[in-house]
Amino acid sequence: MIGSLLLLVACAAAFGFLLLQARIAQLERSVQAMAEELARLHDRTQPTPIPRPAAATARAVPAPPPVPEPALRSEPESLQDAPLEPRTRFALPRLSFESLVGGRLPIWIGGVALVLAGFFLVRYSIEQGLLGPAARTTIAALFGVALVAASEAVRRLPATRDDPRLGQALAGAGIASLYGTLYMAAALYHLVAPLSAFVLVVLVTLAAMALSLRHGPPTAVMALAGGFLAPLVAGFDAAGIGPLLVYLGLFVAALFGLAVHRGWGWLAFAASFAGLAWAQFLIAVLGGSGNLSSVGGFTMLLAGGASAALPAAGIRSRWLRLAPLLAGLLQLVVIAPGLEFGALAWSFYLVLAAAALALAWRDAAYLPGALASLVLLLALEGLALLAPAAGPTPLAALVATLLFGGTGQWLARRSRDWLLMALLGTGGPLLVAHLFAPALLPGWGWGLLEAAAAAACARLAAPLRTEAEGRALIAITLATALLGTVALAQFVPDQWVALPLAAALLLLGVWARQNRVPALFALPVLPLVAALVAAAPQLFGLIGLVFETTSGTRIAYPLLPPLADLLRTLGLPILAAIALLADPRQFGAARRLTAPLAAGLGLMLLYALAKQPLAIATPERFLAWGFVERALITQACLAAGWALARAGRLPSLGLALLLLGLGRIVLFDGLMVNPVFVAQWSGPLPLVHFALAAFWCWTLPHPRWRIAAALLTLAAAFAAVRQWTHGPILTGPIGSFENGGYSAALLGVALAWLVRGITAARHDLRIAGLVLLTCTTFKVFLIDAAALDGLLRILSFLGLGVALIAIGWAYSRFLARPAVAPLADHGSP
Repeated sequence: MIGSLLLLVACAAAFGFLLLQARIAQLERSVQAMAEELARLHDRTQPTPIPRPAAATARAVPAPPPVPEPALRSEPESLQDAPLEPRTRFALPRLSFESLVGGRLPIWIGGVALVLAGFFLVRYSIEQGLLGPAARTTIAALFGVALVAASEAVRRLPATRDDPRLGQALAGAGIASLYGTLYMAAALYHLVAPLSAFVLVVLVTLAAMALSLRHGPPTAVMALAGGFLAPLVAGFDAAGIGPLLVYLGLFVAALFGLAVHRGWGWLAFAASFAGLAWAQFLIAVLGGSGNLSSVGGFTMLLAGGASAALPAAGIRSRWLRLAPLLAGLLQLVVIAPGLEFGALAWSFYLVLAAAALALAWRDAAYLPGALASLVLLLALEGLALLAPAAGPTPLAALVATLLFGGTGQWLARRSRDWLLMALLGTGGPLLVAHLFAPALLPGWGWGLLEAAAAAACARLAAPLRTEAEGRALIAITLATALLGTVALAQFVPDQWVALPLAAALLLLGVWARQNRVPALFALPVLPLVAALVAAAPQLFGLIGLVFETTSGTRIAYPLLPPLADLLRTLGLPILAAIALLADPRQFGAARRLTAPLAAGLGLMLLYALAKQPLAIATPERFLAWGFVERALITQACLAAGWALARAGRLPSLGLALLLLGLGRIVLFDGLMVNPVFVAQWSGPLPLVHFALAAFWCWTLPHPRWRIAAALLTLAAAFAAVRQWTHGPILTGPIGSFENGGYSAALLGVALAWLVRGITAARHDLRIAGLVLLTCTTFKVFLIDAAALDGLLRILSFLGLGVALIAIGWAYSRFLARPAVAPLADHGSP
């Protein structure tokens, strides 16, 4: 026990030394400045010598009688004419290693040593069995009183009165000794009753505070530590929790008064948090029972008083002034469940929150504390509404709305923080109550209240519409949109929640166009994201459909979500987003993500809509209508992309549609469900399908599409031969007649490209025709000739030879034709 107490005393002394270094340095500078000022005043008060007139002049004109000069102080007459010498004063050394180690540390270490000496003396007497408990305690008490008396003596002795540190060290050591004596008497030897020990500790604390007025901060540190540790000496609940809180309140008030009187901001700050630490200790010990209401009242008064005392004591840091207020608010939130979120818990919190608002009204430095009190109030409201019984929480939410929202609305033009207070205070408690306790009101009741809150927020936007930065306007817009959307949602069925979100999306876009604040154009992305989150089941259904389709599933219609759900949940917000995309400013920086997202989801919805008419849900319907449906969807993509590309509008969307159409041809018609391998009725549709796709690509303005057009032309020729030889179902082996048909078709396409290339001077078509002709020739010689014999082989080679000779003769004539000289451009007439 004694070892722990010694360690505590040593730590307290070290802590006091560190705290007082800055204060001592300031006092040294003040003393030095006072000494210099006194020296200057002394020089001014020295008498100026008056020159004496010559003897003749003195005889001619009688000199006036001398006027005696007032003496500054009564001195012997023999010493008045002597030159005044400045009085020698004790000057504190400046802070340096030498002054610290040689001048400061020894004094404070000496004070600690005195305390330890007293304790070791008592310990020695215990070990030797010389004295009993009562005698030991009496000697320790006399030692402490002697040290305090010595501190008063050194203040008066001429040799030591100029160095205040001596008195501070002795007074601090005496106070520490008295506290230790009381601890021994009450806790170790039980010589004093708990209540009597408590009273004695209070008396010692009062004496320490009185001594601190004479000796300065070190003694105040001892008073602070002893006063707050005093209840632990006799047991914190010896006299009951109520008297303990009264004592703590009076003690903290006294410390606040001392701190304000001496300008010791550190003392006020330390007293605030020591008191709050006691409150937290009691909260933990009481465990949700007992006098929690008294602790709550103490916390409320302490936090409010600290907020007023800290600036008066000289603390200028905003966050140091806010710390006790925020800690007190947080403690009240912790206490509230123990008070069952009753009227008393809400009264404590709302009173302290009102105090925070009043402080913020007078001093803007407290505005963050007021905002933090509002945020904590919203958390407390949510916790209270989750409790089994709501109790007075709805009424408290209404009071909080009037308190924070009304004050914020009144002072919104003063600063942006007050505007934020107005927005959060107007809508925050209402939205939290609606979220956690929707059964308190019917839907239309919530809707009316939220519409009124939205109107109250919207009225704040009128004086801000001319600002270029627009941050305040953005906050008002978000708050109004949120409240208005939630209000509108109360008047529509739950399955139509996308309707208010789509309306908010459009209205935000219109609002941005009216105000022309760049940051406002990014806000419509928020309701769009909210709509996608609300439509997550349908969205995942569409994504699963696309995945199953691209992985080879032939019958995907049963995987589709209901069309009505798709159009209701996704169709409305996607349509609104696409409508806004016509304005290149909408969605701001998020446009690069929003545009492809909206376009992709729109295409997926159109795909789901296109699957509805044929409703291919069985293998029989796939056999009859699979290729038809697939060809129609592909042609729709190609036609739309072709129209956009030709018109030069939305080039990215047009390119995406063209690539989507071509990808569908390659993926489905060429690989997964090729009608040559998968039985499905097609008839002449493959020829029309590939030929029309080739037409879209041939007529596009950019030449990069001509390769795709050429390949699609060949596909159309193959489809024509296949359908001619197999009928409406294209599955089956390739016969010799079909093989020859492919050669003839390839030869015809090559001739057509050559003719078109020659007549239209299209070099690429001529090259394509020659390449195709060469490939056809190799095919005939290597493949077709192996399958023929007799007369058919002779006729095929004869026809091929004649055709090649004719082609070669015609092409050589074209190459030998002289080039037409270009006409000289003589300019416009």
